[in-house]
Amino acid sequence: MTHPQVPPTTSRSRRFALADGDGAVRACREHTRRALSEWFGPDGAPGRVAVDDALLLVSEVVTNACTHGGVPYELCLDRTDGRLWVRVSDTSPLRPRPHGPHRAGRSSGHGLYLLERLSAAWGWFPRGGGKAVWFEVVVLPGPGDHHRPTVEG
Repeated sequence: MTHPQVPPTTSRSRRFALADGDGAVRACREHTRRALSEWFGPDGAPGRVAVDDALLLVSEVVTNACTHGGVPYELCLDRTDGRLWVRVSDTSPLRPRPHGPHRAGRSSGHGLYLLERLSAAWGWFPRGGGKAVWFEVVVLPGPGDHHRPTVEG
């Protein structure tokens, strides 16, 4: 099932309808990378490690939606004063929860742990018949460059 592209509501907001199937994680990373580049300068700008953290979190949330959340259908990116807010909506009403304690040696099960460690805040809320999982990263001015902000987790 393919959902139509939803146009951005403002220059500080992006909404992307997702198609089910392979490539959702890659598409969401690319949409996010483009928005971050537009809003916070090129990928090589100061703060690259934190931008990579934001992209990793997008990958984890979308992967969790694909694996545990039914069908992911929308990615929303919003830039507010001092924060980047990311939301992924899916068709499952079940809240995200860890499947036991975090174990670094496991091949999966790291998504919620990474959200806890790398985001400023995260959570979820019911949306339609499913839910939306969201996270925030703090936006700070880059060192020595007051006109180009960077992203910090």
